[in-house]
Amino acid sequence: MITADLTGRVALVTGGASGIGLATVRRLAACGARVAINDLASNPKLADVEVQLGREGFDAIAVPGSVGNPDDANAVVEAAVQRFGRLDYLVNNAGTSETAAPIPPQDLDRLGEEFWREILSVNLVGPFRCTRAAAPHLKAARGAVVNTASTAGYGYPGSSMAYAASKAGLMNLTTNLARGLAPQVRVNAVAPGMIRTPWTIRFGQDWEDRSVEMTSLKRVGAPDDIAEVILFLLAGAGYVTGQTIRVDGGMG
Repeated sequence: MITADLTGRVALVTGGASGIGLATVRRLAACGARVAINDLASNPKLADVEVQLGREGFDAIAVPGSVGNPDDANAVVEAAVQRFGRLDYLVNNAGTSETAAPIPPQDLDRLGEEFWREILSVNLVGPFRCTRAAAPHLKAARGAVVNTASTAGYGYPGSSMAYAASKAGLMNLTTNLARGLAPQVRVNAVAPGMIRTPWTIRFGQDWEDRSVEMTSLKRVGAPDDIAEVILFLLAGAGYVTGQTIRVDGGMG
């Protein structure tokens, strides 16, 4: 297991109340970081996570808001900095599929204007909003950003073509943000394959089984598998920037 001493460091994790986000929050907190946990204000898990982490002795606060809203994105970053006084790491993990079941590529009629607008606003523009707001603080700390993309961005099956396009765009955005924030800030991304989370469970066992069959390791991924790579890209990997690391069990 990768570990690091992050005492005195501050991280903001969007979409941090469950799944990959929560695993990342826990990993960073266990390494000594103070963590601001963002999720939707309507998500009751956010307050529960804040309370639980406090009981476990971690220094973590909830900063509710939607990264799909420009004002919220700015406010979330500002709240984290006001509470902790600095910001070293940003994990842009918040995302949406906007569907409870995968939409096949042939079903174009289900991909309406509002569907596209919400997915792009949260999955693609959201990370840009948060990074732009955080940039001065990250530069001062010589920090790092990690974006959560997806193997869907490489053309593998995803929840919809709109979702896949948003993640492909996020990979490109990662490369360009790395150029824009250099040399003070490194920006990378992870591209998870099939990870068992509350989100993916909705798609059913058949979906998971088919995804696992595509992998070399023949197992479903866990949120901790992704959190470990995110920690590596934040706290280590000092000469790595502008890259997207596939964490997919060897999808072929």
